[in-house]
Amino acid sequence: MAVPLLSVEDLKTHFPIRRDQIVRAVDDVTFTIKKGEVLGLVGESGSGKSTVGRSMIRLERPTSGKIRFDGTDLTPLGDRAFKPWRRKMQYIFQDPYASLNPRKRVGAILNEALSIHAIGTRRDRPDRIAALLRKVGLDAEAAGRFPHEFSGGQRQRIGIARALAVEPEFIIADEPVSALDVSVQAQVLNLIQDLQTDLDLTMLFIAHDLGVVEHLCDRILVMYLGRIMESGTKRQIYENPQHPYTQALLSSVPQLKPRKTARILLQGDIPSPISPPSGCVFRTRCPIATADCANVVPELRPLGDPQHQAACIRI
Repeated sequence: MAVPLLSVEDLKTHFPIRRDQIVRAVDDVTFTIKKGEVLGLVGESGSGKSTVGRSMIRLERPTSGKIRFDGTDLTPLGDRAFKPWRRKMQYIFQDPYASLNPRKRVGAILNEALSIHAIGTRRDRPDRIAALLRKVGLDAEAAGRFPHEFSGGQRQRIGIARALAVEPEFIIADEPVSALDVSVQAQVLNLIQDLQTDLDLTMLFIAHDLGVVEHLCDRILVMYLGRIMESGTKRQIYENPQHPYTQALLSSVPQLKPRKTARILLQGDIPSPISPPSGCVFRTRCPIATADCANVVPELRPLGDPQHQAACIRI
């Protein structure tokens, strides 16, 4: 079998807040991404999705586990040794305004990425920058303006251009449309989809809305309170969801046609990652939980098809 472009094994990212307390943001997460694949990572706010992405690219230091890129284990590398890998892996942030330096013009922001990784020469970088801006649907003249002079959708296009500037193989898109108006979301999603196809990019697409990832992702991971609840192909997740949490997320997606089944309304809020429930972390909100769910930490197991897995002792 071909080696996955990227694999994450038993990833844990914990944040100590007091001597006797830690935030278990990510707990024992394992998955792989094949070259050219778009993997969706979905779940409620606070489920640990962004921490997974930030840990993969070392914006956060993993507590334990392994992250392999093209067969190379990146977790033991120091900052200097990790630098060449940063060019291969880039990040599109959720808030396009907060992620762009307001004191720099767009051209300088893009030039900084080229300069850090010694791409091109000073003479040819203006042409590279103009080509990048055109690639994301902006005029070359945008290079002379500041981020605050653009709309939210345009700023996100600049963020995408910055990620593409170093010609990466893998991109993490962290809820790239959640901060945008609904009318602009479709435009940015279509741009990301076109660029992924044209450049043959491998991508981890993070979202809290299953409806957003339906037309973009090949496979989907459903995450809750630091753990993967279900994984499968897009068709498996949308047409045959098995985990109660996945069913509840799909039930919350707005539909134009009348629903064939009643909506699933989860009670309460997502528990604190400082003190997660024992056993299955979803059991406190699960409509089919039993007493056994408090004693057993369910592992992802195949549901007939090896690609379709769920972490639930009731399935």
